[in-house]
Amino acid sequence: MALETCGSCLSCLLIPLALWSIVVNILLYFPNGKASQAASYQLPNYVWYFEGICFSGVMILLLAVILITLECSMFYRCCQSESCNKTYRSFISIVLALLGVAFSGYSCIIFTLGLIQGPFCNSSGGWDYIFKDTAGGYLTDYPAWSRCTEPANIVEWNTILLSVLIALSGLQLIICVLKVAAELKRTLCGTYSVFVQ
Repeated sequence: MALETCGSCLSCLLIPLALWSIVVNILLYFPNGKASQAASYQLPNYVWYFEGICFSGVMILLLAVILITLECSMFYRCCQSESCNKTYRSFISIVLALLGVAFSGYSCIIFTLGLIQGPFCNSSGGWDYIFKDTAGGYLTDYPAWSRCTEPANIVEWNTILLSVLIALSGLQLIICVLKVAAELKRTLCGTYSVFVQ
């Protein structure tokens, strides 16, 4: 019952998560608050995918707004029966929430791959992904972080921001899955009649 009544609050939670994803992804382009690496394209390739801005940002934001609009009682009536109207809205909500699962899941995978690959930084051997062969093992090997000499503190910068983006897209994924479950329960278990009388 709690899952059904909290359907609208789930959609509202997606808005701040999407806005934070956009902000955190933008911060990845400016290591230590400087634009020099972005201007010379010396950023990790996964950063250029714009996942936090596009998929877990703008797309989730649009889905959340549409879902909230669908939950309003002033929604356009597609048919004469109230039961038909609610079932139609519920079906559209399920499709949109499944899109949200796809967007946030894809973003979470890309952020995780970026975290495992490590930052693109300058070391004694020049600019390269010096941690790419560690399969993410560098994350617990703190002394190895000093191998990245430029930009300063880039390993910490990327690790913190990508971890935050993974957490944000993971929360979006959970919320969208809960939204699908709530709408399916509402449709299949009798809150809305599937069949038009």
